[in-house]
Amino acid sequence: MANTKSAIKRIRRISKQTAVNKARKSRYKNAIKKMNLLIDSKKKSEALKFLPKLNSELMKVAKTGIVKKQNAARNVSRFTKRIASI
Repeated sequence: MANTKSAIKRIRRISKQTAVNKARKSRYKNAIKKMNLLIDSKKKSEALKFLPKLNSELMKVAKTGIVKKQNAARNVSRFTKRIASI
């Protein structure tokens, strides 16, 4: 258990940041699931409309360090390729 004032404050701050990170990661995972669903159901026009939103969501989580930037770029690239092949 923390026994200094600064350590207690850090614990409080870390718990708040953990909640924020979990929410961001959840939004990121939901966006990927939605895109996979659109691609699997062969809805090309809807997938193309959703692609900028997915890109935005991926870059937001990459910027904040939840996933690495190359990981986000790779996901966007793969989704774009999959949409083109529908």
